[in-house]
Amino acid sequence: MAAAAAGPAVKVSESQAGTGGSVTVSGTGWRPHTLLMMLVCGQSSPSRGVLGGTNSCANADGRAVTTDANGSFSKQLPVAEPPVPCPCVVHVATVTGASADADVAFQVAGHPVKALPAESTGGRLSMLTDTRLDGSSGLLTWFGAPPSRTLVFTIGNAGTSTLKDPVFQVGTAHGVFAPQWDEQQWRGTLAPGRKAQVKLPVELSAGAHGDYNVSLRYDGKVLAEQPWGVGRPWGVTLFWLLLCVVVPAAVFRIGMAVVDRVRPPRAGGIRHRGVPRPVLRVPRLRAAPEPAPSAASTTSTLPWFTPDSGPGTTAGRLSAPHDDSSTSPTTPTTPTTPTTKGPT
Repeated sequence: MAAAAAGPAVKVSESQAGTGGSVTVSGTGWRPHTLLMMLVCGQSSPSRGVLGGTNSCANADGRAVTTDANGSFSKQLPVAEPPVPCPCVVHVATVTGASADADVAFQVAGHPVKALPAESTGGRLSMLTDTRLDGSSGLLTWFGAPPSRTLVFTIGNAGTSTLKDPVFQVGTAHGVFAPQWDEQQWRGTLAPGRKAQVKLPVELSAGAHGDYNVSLRYDGKVLAEQPWGVGRPWGVTLFWLLLCVVVPAAVFRIGMAVVDRVRPPRAGGIRHRGVPRPVLRVPRLRAAPEPAPSAASTTSTLPWFTPDSGPGTTAGRLSAPHDDSSTSPTTPTTPTTPTTKGPT
């Protein structure tokens, strides 16, 4: 618990080794179950840190290690020559979570040595608070616009002279790649013993997504690192999905319109678009043939006629039947003699 209260510490099994060898790096006082990165860096010292940042380290030969439940670790690190001259250190820093680092002096045998640049005796900038990223993503970012945030932190002047318009370097790194630095100047004056809040814009490239790390560097020394998780621009994915559906449908409609114009019309002058629908034809059931009418039935008979007394049995008779007797009035068969009545 005392080591944890004192902060993270690191040590090496040997203070000097040549390229191709390895040393055992151990540490205490770190956060439990934390991922760390171990590097051999040049132009550095435990008191001043790594002046050139991770660009002064042998990044290709670094090793990752995870602390145990007590915040301790121990792992071998291959010795490699850094890209800048010594003095050198073994630099250990956190990869995720709150920023923390520690350095221990180490000499790479046979590597050039060059004195560190003189430390300024004037104004000396120091970090008073942790960095944070302010801002949020908008609708345009959801469709692939460059994500942007504001890096906010508080600095103080621990020197004896005034700091005027200090120039910071803001770097953004994706995954295990080295950060890309961008110089930004803060307009202001900071007197000795005073503090001020600094806000610097940070912007990524269009369509960026994933885990990023934002670093702040001043006068060649990395002051702070801040993780940044950028969401995937799902609007771009939705756009491509719709494009894959709309374009084939439009091409199909255009093709059908062209085919409809160049195809000759059908019988009757009617031009049908598309494939004609199948017509279900039900076979018609033919009725049984009726028997041929007989000669006797060709003559129409009325209900009041008998077969023998039909209209066609008597030649020349076209009227309804009637009595064959004489139409003259009934006359007596015996002659009547008129009588003359005389006067009585």
